[in-house]
Amino acid sequence: MTVAATRVTNRDTRLETVVVDGPLALRMMRLEAARSGARGLQILTLAQLAARLAGGFARPAGREDLEPALTAALGEGGFAELSPLERMPGAVRALARTFERLWLAGVDLGAPDASPRLLDLGLIERRVRNRLGPGVLIPPDLANAGQGRVGMAAALLGPVRFQHIDWIAPVWRPLIAAMAQATSVVDAPDAAGSDAPPAASRVLICADPHSEVVEALRWARELIATGRAAPQEIAIAAVAPGPWDETLQVLVASSGLPVHISHGTPVLGTVDGQACAALVEILGQGLSQERVRRWLAHSAGRCSGLAGMADDPLQGVPAQARLDDLAQWIRALQLAQSRRADGARPATALGPALERLSLGWAAAETSGEALLPSSAGRVWRAALQAGPPEAMAFSLAGLRIADGTDPGNSIVWCPAAHLAGAPRRFVRLLGLTAGGWPRSLATDPLLPDHILTLDGDRAPTRPQIDRRVFAQISRHAEDLSLSYARRNARGGLQAPSPLLPAGVTPHSLARQRVPEHAFSEADRLAARPQEARAEPRFVAAQDCWRARRVAELNAHDGLIQPDHPVIESALGRPQSATSLRRLLRDPQGYVWRYALGWRATVAIEPPLELDARAMGDLVHLLLQRTVNRLEQGPGFGRASAQEVEDALDAARDATMVDWPLEHAVPPPRLWRYSLEQARSVALRALRLDPNFEPGTRSWTEVRFGDPEAPEPGAGAPWDARTPVPAPGTPLSIQGAIDRLELDNGDQRARVTDYKTGAPPPAPKDLRLGGGAELQRVLYAIAVAHHRPDARISSRLVFLAEEAPKPYRLSGDDLDAARAAVTQYLNAAVTLARAGTCLPGPKDAWEDWNALRIALPAAAEPYAKLKEPAMNRAFGDFTAVWRAR
Repeated sequence: MTVAATRVTNRDTRLETVVVDGPLALRMMRLEAARSGARGLQILTLAQLAARLAGGFARPAGREDLEPALTAALGEGGFAELSPLERMPGAVRALARTFERLWLAGVDLGAPDASPRLLDLGLIERRVRNRLGPGVLIPPDLANAGQGRVGMAAALLGPVRFQHIDWIAPVWRPLIAAMAQATSVVDAPDAAGSDAPPAASRVLICADPHSEVVEALRWARELIATGRAAPQEIAIAAVAPGPWDETLQVLVASSGLPVHISHGTPVLGTVDGQACAALVEILGQGLSQERVRRWLAHSAGRCSGLAGMADDPLQGVPAQARLDDLAQWIRALQLAQSRRADGARPATALGPALERLSLGWAAAETSGEALLPSSAGRVWRAALQAGPPEAMAFSLAGLRIADGTDPGNSIVWCPAAHLAGAPRRFVRLLGLTAGGWPRSLATDPLLPDHILTLDGDRAPTRPQIDRRVFAQISRHAEDLSLSYARRNARGGLQAPSPLLPAGVTPHSLARQRVPEHAFSEADRLAARPQEARAEPRFVAAQDCWRARRVAELNAHDGLIQPDHPVIESALGRPQSATSLRRLLRDPQGYVWRYALGWRATVAIEPPLELDARAMGDLVHLLLQRTVNRLEQGPGFGRASAQEVEDALDAARDATMVDWPLEHAVPPPRLWRYSLEQARSVALRALRLDPNFEPGTRSWTEVRFGDPEAPEPGAGAPWDARTPVPAPGTPLSIQGAIDRLELDNGDQRARVTDYKTGAPPPAPKDLRLGGGAELQRVLYAIAVAHHRPDARISSRLVFLAEEAPKPYRLSGDDLDAARAAVTQYLNAAVTLARAGTCLPGPKDAWEDWNALRIALPAAAEPYAKLKEPAMNRAFGDFTAVWRAR
């Protein structure tokens, strides 16, 4: 078969051209042609029409062509007035809008007597022409090229029909006039357009913009459900969709309605957009673990710069460490390598990428190619073309992509200008407020009226365009609903638009009314409380709400099944001082944390200061490193004051480097200050008192009862993996003794519990502190288990005092404290096994309790209401909280 045999000519098929305006009209007209089986029909915009006449692969310059050319033209400089624009965010977009206005108005920028501003724009225009690819033409050049070949209009276009176009820009008018001499041109409107009165309509008043969207979707659902309209016959539009866009997209996602968004969806709402946003955040704000994890979640295994990287590349890196510079990252990855079982080398695989990211915006040009998936890389390049790298966040926010739906079987949500080019039968227009439709006058920021004034025929103002669009939509709609919000999104009152038809009484839609047709399941339940009450989720929530407001205790307060296996499992594990404190002072918190495994979300934002717990851990680490260093040398007991300070300084320097690899720390200057404060506190502990006899051995952070502890070293006092039972109870204990000292014959032992806070009132009488101060007693129990013949002295030291004093328990006092701990722990175990897992009266409601969020928000009324019943349920156990 030859090519000539298959060629379709004007003798076989009558060639015809339809000219439309806007992306919605283009897609709808092509769909209509396909459904009707049309042959020889060309559907074009005015710019495409000119390109078809121009021939030679000519095409209109799109935004993807203009923005890189404008960026390069600005970068060449040499302007009289526009030099400040060269690196300003948004300059390229502003120039694109200005040139679009000038080109469509047919303004000649090459006049020699023009103003300096126009001369600058003319220079940019010439540079853009030179940078556009072959056949890519701006509107004036395209119109001239088409006019030069207008004699071929009949052969190339056939009869030309304009579809729903009521205004033609001056740049195309000479071409259209010349075409009319060469071929048939019908329905070509005059330049003034049409001012036909709007169709009869309904005016609806909503509470706010959110309510406008809700009511519009309910209206669309009703039209479809009742069979009055098909989705492709329905349109919802606003003159500028921005204020409603986000709300509508969120509600549509839950509604199941087929909705086509003709102006596209924000690229930041896509996976690729979020991948780009993650990279922008690192380049703009620097490295941090949160930012790197977010970027890796999008890019790991999907880009060339991370090829060969192991699964879970940050395995072994503590989640709470911030890691805000490259050196910290490399050290953290090297440490993580020793904790991995797969033998992966994350520092080798991830290090080069992190080094590139640490360069910031200097690496923006190459980062998108190497450190993003290929599809996200295309988005990255488009954002770079829209502005300088430093403005990437703004460039990404302005990018939109096709929503992936077909307008031919969907409701359309669009700007009113798109709907004017493709009218529909059932239309709802939003935002008809004064100043909202028509919009107020806006001057071109680069070319204000005092530099160049254009009349309304050459460059219509925004109010003129909005009025013309409103008239066009109204003229073709069979069912027109107009709505406006009584208040704007900030709560300000709004007046109705002057475009609303006179003589039509507005109908106010109450926010809490019951609609005949809800647009989604959530809308149905919100509007019909009687139906919501039957939903299991709502029933459970209502039951909890009521149960928390009656004086009797119930399952919602913490009463559970006796001898529950989850409780037994939690009690069967080794208990720390922290878990036992919860068991004694907040039984419900113990169940939540240790039986159910609830944990607070790790927050890795940099704190401005270390909290009390972090400061305590830091002081304990300095003490441990200092004592360990001295024990490897002269021994802590024989070390001089200067040797102690030197060892402490060495511990501080090492901690400054490696503590941020495991923990969140303040900014550098505040971190150094915090470390100096911790050193001062640690020095008080080291200078507290001498050892009780020559030859005493000292240890810090001595672990006990920990099944996951490493094998003991040569100098360890015992095997930390050995179980340590709590005598007289079914529990075993584990932990780390802050400081342990043993004499030469292991006949005397002294344990110290360091507190970095201030002492409570009457510290001399403090033994257990109502279950809050268990450490020194538990330390004594652990030492007694490993050294049963030793005489033990256990002391508590508050290091916040300038001259700290030890508060000792020994002899009969220590025995009494151990007996009390045994009694209280047995009572707590009995309470937990009985299923009385209620919140404690104090710890449960403290601000530092991370689990407080699961308790009733109105703490005081709840506690007051339930207090009598809780006291009865706790019974004699309340004596624990009163014990000194």
